[in-house]
Amino acid sequence: MCLSGGSALPITYLGYTGDAYKPRQCAESHMTHARAKKHTCGNVSDPRILSVERDGGVLYCWRGETGTTRIGKYDPHSKHNKLLYTFDKQVCVSSCSLNKEETLLAVSLTQKHRPVSKCLTLLIEIHPINNTKVLKAVDCRVRVQFLYPHSVQSSVLESHLLLITEDGYVDQFHVMLARHEGYRVVMLNPDRLAKDRVVEEFSWIQHMLKCVQFYSQRNCETVFELPLDLPSNPFISVSFVHLGFDHYHEDGRGDKGISLVVFTDKTGSMCVCYSHPVSGWKEVRYTIAFVHKGCSKTFNVALDQEALSRNTHTHLQPLFFCTGYYVVVFLAGHFLHLLNTRQQDLLCYSFFLSGSDACLGILGGASVVGTQDAASLLDIQMGRIYMASISPAHLLELLRAECPEAQRLATLQCMLVLKGSDPEVERQVIDWIGDSVLSFEAFDQIQEFILASLYRITHQQSLSLDMVLPYSSVFEKKELPVALTMIPGVKCTPDLLPQPLFKRKGRNAQGFWAELQSVCERVKYFETVQSPRFRTSHMQNTMQTGLSSEKRRVFHQQHLEENTKKVLSMMDTWRLDRRIVPLFQEEDPQQKALIGLMVDKLREHLNRHLPQLGKKRIDALVVNYVTKLLEQVHHMLEMLWHKYKLGPQVLCLKQKASAEEWSVFHVMLRILEATKGLGLPLPPGYNSLLSVLGVKCVSHHSFLQFVDHGLLQLTEPFVSRIMKDLDNSNVNEALKFSILKRLPEAMLQRVCHLWDHPVSSACISREYVRNRLQNRDKSTGLPFDDHEHSSLWPDFLPLSYLTKVLSSLEEKALNPFEEQENIDARFVEETALKQTLIQLGLEDK
Repeated sequence: MCLSGGSALPITYLGYTGDAYKPRQCAESHMTHARAKKHTCGNVSDPRILSVERDGGVLYCWRGETGTTRIGKYDPHSKHNKLLYTFDKQVCVSSCSLNKEETLLAVSLTQKHRPVSKCLTLLIEIHPINNTKVLKAVDCRVRVQFLYPHSVQSSVLESHLLLITEDGYVDQFHVMLARHEGYRVVMLNPDRLAKDRVVEEFSWIQHMLKCVQFYSQRNCETVFELPLDLPSNPFISVSFVHLGFDHYHEDGRGDKGISLVVFTDKTGSMCVCYSHPVSGWKEVRYTIAFVHKGCSKTFNVALDQEALSRNTHTHLQPLFFCTGYYVVVFLAGHFLHLLNTRQQDLLCYSFFLSGSDACLGILGGASVVGTQDAASLLDIQMGRIYMASISPAHLLELLRAECPEAQRLATLQCMLVLKGSDPEVERQVIDWIGDSVLSFEAFDQIQEFILASLYRITHQQSLSLDMVLPYSSVFEKKELPVALTMIPGVKCTPDLLPQPLFKRKGRNAQGFWAELQSVCERVKYFETVQSPRFRTSHMQNTMQTGLSSEKRRVFHQQHLEENTKKVLSMMDTWRLDRRIVPLFQEEDPQQKALIGLMVDKLREHLNRHLPQLGKKRIDALVVNYVTKLLEQVHHMLEMLWHKYKLGPQVLCLKQKASAEEWSVFHVMLRILEATKGLGLPLPPGYNSLLSVLGVKCVSHHSFLQFVDHGLLQLTEPFVSRIMKDLDNSNVNEALKFSILKRLPEAMLQRVCHLWDHPVSSACISREYVRNRLQNRDKSTGLPFDDHEHSSLWPDFLPLSYLTKVLSSLEEKALNPFEEQENIDARFVEETALKQTLIQLGLEDK
């Protein structure tokens, strides 16, 4: 997986321009990564990147020709460099931080060949330059970091500085500031700085992750605790993360001990990543604890022995960093593992790349890489900072490459959920779907496209929807394919995390901690309920068993119609002049009923699991979800229409189908199968358009087989077009007659008059006589419909009617001989004959 740079810092070398240091542009200035070459260039030598502050500013130092050491800052927003401070001699800067007002600079210096103290920590007032304060002079390493508040509303100016030492304690200094002469900001009482001991002694042996929240009112408190199953061996050395990089200490840290990194996100996610001590050269072990999901996964990855033999100096401690949606575990020359932080249920939603694919873009495998913050990487050898991001172009290469289905599913999910908002990425995915002739065995590309795109669009509206909306079609399968649950060479051991302890509950929680607490509470609830995620396959059962009974209930039918009207009214907001695919232009009772039913079932599901959202908001979310579903199908067809340059000629049945129309027909047929498999509705008019393409693309015999097997539907608009547009040639006459035979009686009566043919004329005549005789039935009171004997009557309607009249009269006539015994049959016959002769006037003859 290639990770591209994203930080616009085109520093090729630094040149003095007065009060500020600005980058000189050269042929490489278009590169999107921070760069400071390690070579002498003019009056600058050995530049080193020190840290990145919260506002994105990059702090760096370099050596001047006169034996000085200078510290500067690069502003990524203005693209300017600024000189902060100059030491009058060469010093080794191991840690550095600048306050938000850019008036104070904290620096830790590594003092070599000093018998007393190895680290000297200074607080320097740089604007105006009038004071320097020694904070620490100790034998252990010290890291410095100013706290950047989100907003400063207090009238009292104050900066807060953290000092973290390898000895195991953390101090917080409170530096009071004052304005002099209206604009200068200086320290008040620099000799008497207020100080709090945040942590007296920390040790990794306690296996407890504690998080401390700092407030602008000076105070701080522990807000979160989580027991962790850390390795039994304690940390041999402390590796400070997100506090800059110490060039004089961390280059040779080796493989001893373990690394631990915590990544958080404003959406309320927290991932604790730590490696395990290296034992031998056969495998690497690391654990990712998804605190916001209440689970952890430990991975044992077998190492490629050939790769080890080629590079005996391989660093076997993996590097952890985060790109937001993914936690990345990287071991140069071996593997690149991207773990999905939101959907970690199956391994197929995470990447595991090895070989030539396991690379970090332009960062070579031999580069020593460190992390600056969650998504930035530092190439120590070249002195460059890279902002990590996933390359859509490389994702497309993986999608089209011959690789395991699990990796393709992970790639498709990443492109749709993480990069799907980019129209170009979405177009590339649709092109790939159109070019893929057959679906994979483990998953369906079109189902993934629909559900993953809907998940991306809707879960951003409310984080609560993350646990109740479907994001993949894999879970609709009764049995998960083995290809999606295993990674060759990787062993995954899942485990449940203990319940985290939040010190501040209810309304007292603020910001990220409130979001994390809310997420953890939702996870705890969803663990106790069955099927919290909406299963679209349940719609199939409802359609087959419940829809017919629901139609009989008038009130519920009206309710479904109202649901459909809400959805289609939102579709009507599209600009009609931009539609090139003829959909939403006809009555489609089946699809409209399914649309209303899905709105009803999804609303019921959300009301059961997320009642706190309120009925009004849930109704809006549900209607929007179904609307977006229809939009996704319509958008896919729009892209295909543009790709193959189709126009109104698609609906012309007199023309033979082109190769482009056949390709679209194939994709539309797969869309129909995918949505039917999930029980999802389609835009009204979809089946009619598909049948038009079908009758043009395949033989008439195959078309009728598609109809008989339920793949194509004989909708009334389609049949009407067939009857009007096709002539009465022998082939077309046979097709029309075959279609009429397959129509239900009600539709047959509505469309038969459109065909000028003896068959349709006979049908019209029969219907005319039937209606006239039925009208006479109403006046005479004689019943015409006799379902018990209807199969016995001939097809000639007048004769059938006469026969029914006589039968009715016969049944109503009284039998004078009923219930009498010993009847003389001969006497009855003679009497009947005599009466007949009298009635006919033949008695005398």
